[in-house]
Amino acid sequence: MTTDRLVVVTGATGRQGGATARRLLAAGRPVRVLVRDTTAPAAKALGNAGAELARGDFDDPSSLPAALKGATALFAVPPAAFGPAGPDMEREFARGRALTDAAAAVGVEHVVFTGVASTPGRPGGSEAKKRIEDYLRERIRSVTVLRPVRFMSNYLGSAPIGLDGIAGGVHRHVFPPDEPAQIIAVEDIAEFAALAFDQPDRFAGRTLELAGDAPTPTEAVAAISAATGVTVRYEQITSAEAAALNPEIAQARDRWAAGSRWHADIEALRVIHPGLRTLTDWLAESGAALLRERLRDTA
Repeated sequence: MTTDRLVVVTGATGRQGGATARRLLAAGRPVRVLVRDTTAPAAKALGNAGAELARGDFDDPSSLPAALKGATALFAVPPAAFGPAGPDMEREFARGRALTDAAAAVGVEHVVFTGVASTPGRPGGSEAKKRIEDYLRERIRSVTVLRPVRFMSNYLGSAPIGLDGIAGGVHRHVFPPDEPAQIIAVEDIAEFAALAFDQPDRFAGRTLELAGDAPTPTEAVAAISAATGVTVRYEQITSAEAAALNPEIAQARDRWAAGSRWHADIEALRVIHPGLRTLTDWLAESGAALLRERLRDTA
């Protein structure tokens, strides 16, 4: 195991990067977090927890080499990009390429890249993320790819566009109510990243589709209701509602209806990480308390 080498974590003020930075710091590993604003509350909290703060911006490639210098490992979460027409795949790939080039230039040996779970016909989850995966493998000696499904913490959202969070006691999404839909705790993404950094030879070249549980949406809201004491019900949005939200959501609903599914092997993952959280585990650990507060605020 290699627990004394510096890891740079990108996306550290977000969910995956933040969970990974905290997990590595808790293990005593030196961590540097790459952030656009070192004075932001989330960045300052990580600094107070022991992380070194470094300013870097994916849209300013010249800022990246200095932020990565001295690191042997990198947790990479190049942020998605959006334009007037929706997702900007070229800009997202450019961000991933800039980070990869900077890592290669300063001698980073191992990159753990986290993207999006794949489905049949969509390896890597999206065109941009698959291109970043491929580019990383061309430029970096050792690469581990994590492809997580939908986050359990998405239930904490406020559903500003009428999707995914819980609003007015209702959780709405594209999934049929009585068909399993895989989910994962971001804390478990961090656990797999930590394993990869601790055992780079074991995880080099591997791609892991990540999920921790697969309740139906109806089962999930029943678990949330039981854990929080607040009644939550599920509604599947219609095709027309999905189209009104945006084309990408409509396409996701259509793909799911056509049988396109995430396919993480949860039992095999549990062999690698025996503490892999179910939805019930996540609710008991932290989710129920956070949800209870938010649900009462929006009741």
